[in-house]
Amino acid sequence: MADDLAQDLKDALLARAGEALQHWPAPAQQPALLKYRENAVFRIVLADGEPAALRLHRAGYHSEAALQSELAWMTALRQGGLAVPASIPAADGRHLIALASRDRFAAQHADVVAWIEGVPLGQSGKPLAQPAEKQTDLFFRIGAAMAAMHDLADTWQPPHGFHRPRWDGEGLVGESPLWGRFWDCAGLSDQARTALSALRIRLQRALAKHADGLDYGLIHADLVRENVFVTDEGVAFIDFDDCGYGFRLFDLATALLKNRREPIYPALERALIAGYRSRRALSEESLALLPLFLALRSLTYIGWLAQRPEVPDAAERLSRYVAESLEISAALQIEA
Repeated sequence: MADDLAQDLKDALLARAGEALQHWPAPAQQPALLKYRENAVFRIVLADGEPAALRLHRAGYHSEAALQSELAWMTALRQGGLAVPASIPAADGRHLIALASRDRFAAQHADVVAWIEGVPLGQSGKPLAQPAEKQTDLFFRIGAAMAAMHDLADTWQPPHGFHRPRWDGEGLVGESPLWGRFWDCAGLSDQARTALSALRIRLQRALAKHADGLDYGLIHADLVRENVFVTDEGVAFIDFDDCGYGFRLFDLATALLKNRREPIYPALERALIAGYRSRRALSEESLALLPLFLALRSLTYIGWLAQRPEVPDAAERLSRYVAESLEISAALQIEA
């Protein structure tokens, strides 16, 4: 996504990254902009010669307490043996640095996390590049690592003041969902608005009816292809920016949603579930609700995109997201 940015924005982001980098022990350098989505992410080199990732957090997206909580959970997961980035403190020992408003930037926070050596599982909109057998192996590993993450979350005691968003009924289909009112956002046609409004009510009822007893706790909430790294040791998870409390099926649905067009999708779904079940229980009754969570996950992207008109091809993507959500939801056979 960084390649699509206007040069003046890139220049401003690089200057802001340079400002943030002054707080960490690092030689003079020009950070390399990798991604600009919720955060601006840069590859940097620290004083010891090791690469790391500098993150400029989107102003107003998460509170300082929420950002500190994200880093605390990542640290706990890493200490538990999960392959996730480690938080690297600034020169004064702080893990999160507040940057004052300046030029075109509002006040925001910055942090640095360890570099994960590996390559993303894939890119959205492009077919997976690995051979079919390798794909199923990777999805088994992703499922097992996801289950391990959920296990670690359940045994961890969050520190005082821990705060993360909730991907629950209110956060997904309530009056003010975490990623926006997908049924009532700019850019929708009247027909889409009507269809999504009706769908929201249907999904609200279905979730309320079936949610009791579902596995719920801390989740990553954004295990898309770009956030799963293939490493020499297996797989690693990055970008915990949207982590919070939610249904564990939401993590499974997120890992599957953008792979639905893959030629071997049924095999990928089976592999992910088998990997998950190799580490953690998942009943058939719960698994039957996976299509519901695929629909819920697809709707979040509509609200997310509507709040970010600067995204390239936003109108075309919005139309595609609406069509995908309605297609997935039309096939639901879950009683509301």
